[in-house]
Amino acid sequence: MHSLDSIGTPKFLRPLEKFLHIEAASGVVLLIAVTVALLWANWPGSHSYEHVWHAPLGVHIGGLTVSLPLHFYINDVLMTIFFFVVGLEIRREIHEGALANMQLAMLPLAAALGGIVLPACLYVMLNVAPDVRQGWAVPTATDIAFAVGVLALLGKRVPAQLRILLLAVAIIDDIGAILVIAFFYSSGVKLSGLLIAAAGVALVRVFNYIGIRTAIPYLIPGAVTWIGVLYAGVHPTIAGVLMGLMTPVTTPVDRGALLNTATSVFAKLRDRLAGHETDSKKIVNQLQQLKAMQREMVPPVVRVQAALHAWVAFGVMPIFALANAGVVVDSSAISALTTSTINAGIVLGLVLGKPLGIVAASAVAVRLRIATLSEGITYRGLIVIGCMGGIGFTMSIFLAQLAFGDEQLLATAKIAVLIASALAAVVGLLLGRKLLKTYG
Repeated sequence: MHSLDSIGTPKFLRPLEKFLHIEAASGVVLLIAVTVALLWANWPGSHSYEHVWHAPLGVHIGGLTVSLPLHFYINDVLMTIFFFVVGLEIRREIHEGALANMQLAMLPLAAALGGIVLPACLYVMLNVAPDVRQGWAVPTATDIAFAVGVLALLGKRVPAQLRILLLAVAIIDDIGAILVIAFFYSSGVKLSGLLIAAAGVALVRVFNYIGIRTAIPYLIPGAVTWIGVLYAGVHPTIAGVLMGLMTPVTTPVDRGALLNTATSVFAKLRDRLAGHETDSKKIVNQLQQLKAMQREMVPPVVRVQAALHAWVAFGVMPIFALANAGVVVDSSAISALTTSTINAGIVLGLVLGKPLGIVAASAVAVRLRIATLSEGITYRGLIVIGCMGGIGFTMSIFLAQLAFGDEQLLATAKIAVLIASALAAVVGLLLGRKLLKTYG
């Protein structure tokens, strides 16, 4: 097992650094997508933004025709891939990362719980009416991409342990959001739908048992699970999480034997090249053998996440932002912002509740000796992490879509999320430059 004190080796940090690098770069792309969405939605005399995303898109399967808005395919289908990658990351972190054992997990767990409970309480205190109270989960979320991207702007002031802590807190936040979606933002659950989803899950287990290692066949049980979850009345993105959590974290092959075989093939390839072999077919065949063996040595959860992460970071999330961040900012919207308790609850929850909840819960856990502050993690660093946790954006907007059916309330919530996330980022940067010293 790794501890936060012993993860500074290049071997361990290499995949994590790659993950954080993609998330940081994704934050820039997300910011561009948000800017484009806002400009598009507020372009004078243009109503194309709403028309495009709510345009019906038909799918024909035999004699069956399904026609749904483009918005549905993005928020309910495309975002399932996003949640699948979230499930993969949760699975990997539980197996070998910052959540691998209770000693490692207690600090980020306490911090994340504080960062969920306090913002929700602040929101509910300001929004007691049933039609607005249902948005209590909106200020509880953290956007990993934006948070990591903003934290990266602090450069060498941020030790590796602090970046890992932010990632762990954000992942636990995602787990919380998934549970909230499943239990609070799903309609009456139908048993028949759950049985269909269970059949999809069982089929995945069968595929794992018989040793199917390529991804394509798993699309079938994945689709069955998605349809079952949707029909059950649970938000279909939960199917993505289930598939991610079921992805194997170990390789079924004997790595030692495979490595010996690979060494033998490599030696033959070296001899062929040294002897100026002209039969390109044999060379290509041996290269393909090495590639296949390399694939077999990598656990499926790592391999699949590596294949999808960039697509989700630079494709799925920016498309979601483009389709959902476009809010018309007119006089009525501004008036609603100045008078709405939704706005106050979300902004206070993210900008104030998140850092206070994260720092206070961490301090209590350390005081009770439930958790410890590892080397490189200080209370100053926790304050900065708490501010970055207030950057809710993607998940907060996603939760707002589920919480508010009224378009005006949803527009107010979206603007509040954008304002709060921007404020949290600015405050986090300013405090980071003030409180953190330069490392390295």
